[in-house]
Amino acid sequence: MANPQFNDIFTRPENDIFHVVFFPDRIYHAQYLNATRSPRYRYNVQEVRGQLDINVLKGEVYLDGQFFCNFLRIEYRASRLVEQSRIRNRFIREQLMAYINLLPEDQASADALIKLTYCPWVDAYQVEIWETLEPPPKASHDAKVLDMMGYQGSITRIPAFESALKTIKKLKRLELAFRENDRDLPFGFTINNPGWDNNFRRSFQTPNTQTPSSGQNTVEVLNYLIDFQRGWYLQSDRTDPVRYLNAMMNDGDPERANDNIIEMRWLLQREFGSSVVFFHEVTIPPGKVEGTHQHIGSEELYYVVQGEGIAYMGVDDDPQTEGFPTVIRNIFGIGPKDCKELPVKAGSIIFTKSGGIHGIRNPSAEPLKFVAFLYHSS
Repeated sequence: MANPQFNDIFTRPENDIFHVVFFPDRIYHAQYLNATRSPRYRYNVQEVRGQLDINVLKGEVYLDGQFFCNFLRIEYRASRLVEQSRIRNRFIREQLMAYINLLPEDQASADALIKLTYCPWVDAYQVEIWETLEPPPKASHDAKVLDMMGYQGSITRIPAFESALKTIKKLKRLELAFRENDRDLPFGFTINNPGWDNNFRRSFQTPNTQTPSSGQNTVEVLNYLIDFQRGWYLQSDRTDPVRYLNAMMNDGDPERANDNIIEMRWLLQREFGSSVVFFHEVTIPPGKVEGTHQHIGSEELYYVVQGEGIAYMGVDDDPQTEGFPTVIRNIFGIGPKDCKELPVKAGSIIFTKSGGIHGIRNPSAEPLKFVAFLYHSS
């Protein structure tokens, strides 16, 4: 049920400034969940996490005013999977499948492949996994809800998940991937080459080795990570850096060198509720260069926190840079282009949209440090 303070907080003028409560916050919107078609059922939604097309809710189900069981709900809007299905000359239609891997704190992981059914009330494919479907002694389920329950139902039970759901507050993380249905409906043909939405090309960086630009430091993940942890308290110097040699520089770039090594401390990556997103701290040692480059489909922000250096942006990318010197830079993967040469120091900000050119070098005698935040703009 909604906290009675919710409406007061939502309507206060401060909320328009600081957005303490965003609408719709699904923690307070349990009214549309599957069993609410009967007034005998009530949900206590304890946590909600969203990531791209995905919403995951967890909490408690009450029957006739008494606690009944814990639940986990998956909602998925399938925009990426639609593309995978379309290139195979199919439509997704009314059902698809999800791979779910639960990662409870104090138990072994548990996984399953489960069906999701389209629900027009939320315009998404969804399923609710309940800890149990067995009604309490001397009680029975409402007929309006009973027809939703069971194997491949919108309300279902997975025996392998029972232990994790029993202590649902300790279920902090789970991994998800989505695929086409096992049959092409309404014809019933078996789908032998299902398309997957498994967070295509998603990877994260970790310092497995100090060898610069080693492939061992790139870890591919074929899923979406949903993390219910509410906060992180971090010290950047406790995160070992990953080292890169001639980062984002073309072969033949005159600034390439055998000792042109920069460091990046990858502070937050999969923890974010989005894809292709990270927050890291970059150190450019004296005399070193990060190659000038651009991102397609994502935006990036640099905030310089220490030292002085020279940054580069594309000519005409920001009209305010018109008065700065124009130089030719070798853009990674593209080649020479006119750029503006910009002095940067602590407090300087470089922000680029999709296609915006940016790069940085350190001609000074002290390390140059900046923090960078990149996110997918869709």
